[in-house]
Amino acid sequence: MAQDEREMLELLKFELKFVEDGGYGRSPRTPWRAPLIFEDSPSCPNFGDPARPHPCSECLLMKFVPDELQNENFPCRFIPLNEAGETIDYFYRCGTQLEMEEALAGWLRNQITRIEQQLAKSKGPLLEECSELSNVAET
Repeated sequence: MAQDEREMLELLKFELKFVEDGGYGRSPRTPWRAPLIFEDSPSCPNFGDPARPHPCSECLLMKFVPDELQNENFPCRFIPLNEAGETIDYFYRCGTQLEMEEALAGWLRNQITRIEQQLAKSKGPLLEECSELSNVAET
């Protein structure tokens, strides 16, 4: 479980850096359209391949997609980004690129913090047990 969480943490940190570095700005490959959040990210299993050979179920982000929306064509568009339940799909229809990127960055920061806290809690008792075992071994 901790390995899965670490893998997810790395993916989310990568996505946050990608957003902050302007990765979702206009692409020279597709200047005629705005980039698609997650789908046009190198973290997408189908990045750069319009044939989409990999099922979305292989993507780590599926963990955040509500169960009832996991069979959508692009399920990552339905990850709730805030308490209001606004999703990438919502921002495509009703928001601006800036609003979407701000909501995405906030969501990414929140998830990163949550996972880091979970990992810290799971490490804590293990480190204490190791210290206790070392003390017992010394006596």
